Amino acid sequence: MSTTEISLLDAETAPVVARRLADELALGDGARDRGRTLPHDQVRAYAAAGLGALTVPLEFGGPALPATSVAEVFRLVSWGDPNVGQVPHSHFVFLNQLRLNGTREQQQRIYSEVRAGALVANAQSEFGTKHVRDIRTTLTPGREEGEWLLNGEKFYCTGSLFADYLAVLARRDVDGPLQVAWVRAESPGVEIVDDWDAVGQRTTGSGTVRLTDVVVAEEWITPFAVTFDVPTTYGAFAQLLHAAIDAGIARRALDEASTFVCTKSRPYADAVALAGAETAAQDPLVVQAFGEMELAVRSAEALLAEAGRRVDEADADLTEKSAAEASLAVAAARASTAKVSVDVTSRLLEVSGARSALTTTNLDRHWRNARTHTLHDPAAWKVQHLGRWAVDRTPPPRHGQI
Repeated sequence: MSTTEISLLDAETAPVVARRLADELALGDGARDRGRTLPHDQVRAYAAAGLGALTVPLEFGGPALPATSVAEVFRLVSWGDPNVGQVPHSHFVFLNQLRLNGTREQQQRIYSEVRAGALVANAQSEFGTKHVRDIRTTLTPGREEGEWLLNGEKFYCTGSLFADYLAVLARRDVDGPLQVAWVRAESPGVEIVDDWDAVGQRTTGSGTVRLTDVVVAEEWITPFAVTFDVPTTYGAFAQLLHAAIDAGIARRALDEASTFVCTKSRPYADAVALAGAETAAQDPLVVQAFGEMELAVRSAEALLAEAGRRVDEADADLTEKSAAEASLAVAAARASTAKVSVDVTSRLLEVSGARSALTTTNLDRHWRNARTHTLHDPAAWKVQHLGRWAVDRTPPPRHGQI
């Protein structure tokens, strides 16, 4: 990691830089997927461009960009390669957790490294527990006063293979409250395993992290359980970025479908005989399908933009009501982008024809990426919470998935 601070981006320059990076990513995302080539250089380019420091608060020398700007960066980068788009997700989520619950000294220490290009990855979820919020990893007293020993095994640790820091969710004293231990990735006792083998999002580095008697000083621990004791946009912000990833996947799939149909697909015989189509792009059924997909993608993008605005409004004037409205707006965006990304990436093959199913095209990667990423947490529960609000104004719960 460089110790030199990186130029700060603002609301105007951040999307420009993100689009430039996305164009570069798009040149090789198919090959990286096919060979499962981890994007180390691409992730470092992301950080070196200043994109990892977007939310560092003003008082710590950052630009403190709003959620709308961060979501747009995520959408653009995910258009280029959703693997690279997802890698920094937990980076921003835990920087937000640090903003909410960290001490000034903790914030100063970590934010200064982020401004120099450091990246954070999560180590939250675990296999073999009752549910996703059932955490068994522990922080127990160490040999020296003020030291703790971190033990456990995590999975779905997206970005861990590229990270400078791991934000590890653990219980203090076995049954105590949840804490976040900020651990350097190269610390003794940390083992990061390259064992992620999903059908999609294949290069996100989302595999296992083993923690064996990792020594953590008290000053590197922040409270987590208190995050949801008061209204926040913590969950809404996290879910907004997930929605942006799906929106980027959907738009890229639609763009690639257009290119393929216009350059490689042949018209169906009935389209030639009955509609006078000379190319696949002139087939009225294909045109209709593209219109339907464009409508769906635009609708999802509009919901994403509206959700970002609601999160920003809540951050500016945080109340029970504004936090709930932000969560509901994000729930709508998340449910929409999840459905649209899976639908459009499937219809990409439908409108492009049989040739598009050849493994040499690798167009199925868009569906595999969408299908894998949208499994992160059930979109149906977003709709459920929207329904509960619509029926009797029951506010959404406070947690990190809404």
